[in-house]
Amino acid sequence: MAKKVGIMTGGGDCPGLNAVIRAVVRVGKEQYGWDILGIEDAFHGLVDLNLASPRGNRWLDLADVRGILEKGGTILGTSNRADPFHYVVEDGQGGRRETDVSDLVVANYHKLELDGLISIGGDGSMAIAQRFVDKGLNIVGVPKTIDNDLGATDQTFGFDTALNIATEAIDRIRDTADSHDRVMLVEVMGRNAGWIALHAGLAGGADAILLPEIPYRLQPIADMIRHRRRRGKHYSILVVAEGAKPAGGQVSSLQRQLGEMPRLMGAATRVATGLSELIDADMRVTVLGHVQRGGRPTTFDRVLATRYGHRAAQLVESGDFGNMTALRNGQIVAVPIAEAVAEPKRVDPNGQLVETARAIGVSFGE
Repeated sequence: MAKKVGIMTGGGDCPGLNAVIRAVVRVGKEQYGWDILGIEDAFHGLVDLNLASPRGNRWLDLADVRGILEKGGTILGTSNRADPFHYVVEDGQGGRRETDVSDLVVANYHKLELDGLISIGGDGSMAIAQRFVDKGLNIVGVPKTIDNDLGATDQTFGFDTALNIATEAIDRIRDTADSHDRVMLVEVMGRNAGWIALHAGLAGGADAILLPEIPYRLQPIADMIRHRRRRGKHYSILVVAEGAKPAGGQVSSLQRQLGEMPRLMGAATRVATGLSELIDADMRVTVLGHVQRGGRPTTFDRVLATRYGHRAAQLVESGDFGNMTALRNGQIVAVPIAEAVAEPKRVDPNGQLVETARAIGVSFGE
């Protein structure tokens, strides 16, 4: 009897998700003869098997994955509000509350007679996957996040594409900054890890890079801008991660909603407001936001995602559950999901990349 394998995408979308789905379906169908169920909107599709949505759970065939390699987003839909251990339901009194529906997910997994589940996601999705592994489900993880902050792998797919988008934006903003003698602040994603800000800032020639890992002070940044002006450079580019925070302060965020992670907003605007009290400069803030998540994946991300999908299918076929695919020293290997979520990958304030940036005169607001 053919194996029945589920596949889902969870958390924020990113370029390369469809490439993983394509690889799993092609390998699973053509090499192993599986029946493959595409699960709608992460664990929402296992909480409610009759989920009313544009797509719905559906059995995938080769025709479903034809022509999706180069497409951003995910044909399965995704959600960052689908944690079954903190699931939002109506409370019967016109309000909402969080509750644990994980046992329902386990029951539906068995009702569908699944032999395995491939969960594609970031640190939050992998943490949820590990909890279901502990509850006895056969799960293989695939690491994705534009933040590149998932432990146990050298790189997640989606990061390279987001990095290229952010770098191109900085290049474009530099032209207008130079034309108008402005201080331009570019806010990029990076809740707890500043990989996008650091790499894009270096690639785009930023004058200051503010990271979640290095709390900043405004005075050194103002001094840097003045120093540039004295040398005839009347514009400056500041790259600000959304999770950057002042020394002794907190991140800029909106009020948390039920079932959601805190939404970060306003990091670059806060820097601009503070700097305006220290220097006389024409400042503009550009928030790249979800632009970094969309669009065609780079060739690197397409290849990496395809390799991850192939290895994930191999792990399911061999029964090596509880593992996540990972890139290590150029090779795709299997690592325990528990190891992947044990310690997030952050920028080392004393690491080589930061050292290089400091050496060429980049300010971190220290």
